[in-house]
Amino acid sequence: MNRIPQSGSTRQTINTTAQLTLVFGWLVSALALVSWLLVFGGLVSPLHLPGNAGWPDAVLVLTTAIATLVSLARQLPGQNVILAATVIGFIGGSAHALGAATAIPFGPINFADNAGPKLLGLVPWSVPAVWIIAISNSRGVARLILRPWRKVRTYGFWLLGLTATLAVLFAVALDPFAAQVKRYWLWQPTKFPFTWHGAPLVNFLGWLVIALLILAFATPALISKQPRSRQSPPDYQPLAVWLLSLTLFATGGIVHKLWPATGFCIITGTIVGCFAVRGARW
Repeated sequence: MNRIPQSGSTRQTINTTAQLTLVFGWLVSALALVSWLLVFGGLVSPLHLPGNAGWPDAVLVLTTAIATLVSLARQLPGQNVILAATVIGFIGGSAHALGAATAIPFGPINFADNAGPKLLGLVPWSVPAVWIIAISNSRGVARLILRPWRKVRTYGFWLLGLTATLAVLFAVALDPFAAQVKRYWLWQPTKFPFTWHGAPLVNFLGWLVIALLILAFATPALISKQPRSRQSPPDYQPLAVWLLSLTLFATGGIVHKLWPATGFCIITGTIVGCFAVRGARW
């Protein structure tokens, strides 16, 4: 099939849009980094900032989610990015709303008021954004790890499985930080004898199931229809977001003496980072 040639004005519009997206992405990423530094500094030493004490956390979640979507927009059409974000945020947020109301599928969880305004009175606004951050960046890291095997027939299934696994690892690292350090949610006691810093293990099984469900619906929108060269440069932004997040969680664990959580963040970040860099350099 012959391609329809693009006019000079069309190419100029595309180039201008790409440049604006790049600039906007850098600005949002810079804001996210400043917010990360404020949250990190607040963990190490009390900061006397104007306004509500939790605003750096809210800005960090918001800007990281936006920067993640802008990064995707450099690879995919805007409508695909919006569709994928809607699917991820809706399914993830709805699952946690169901969990807050019925304890299914994550276990008995209560979201605190300091987590921010609640959607439908059940789940904080930040929860869908956290799902977007976790799923999108876990998929980006999984693509780096699996880069040497992009041409393998089963690549798609490996990408789905590894993305869901990385999302669960992200949740395991996040939970002690959010529940024990920041007190954004509280876990109620269950009959199960084993917990992870108060979180029932069924929580992470729920994350795995919901992550796979999200990927089943969102993946068609996340697949680029444009042919890409094997030598196309790797995108390290998802790895940076993933590792900076785990660094923040580990710092909170150190300050509050949550040593198993701290060790988990350090070991997981090191292993995932090494495999991602190795895959990206292939």
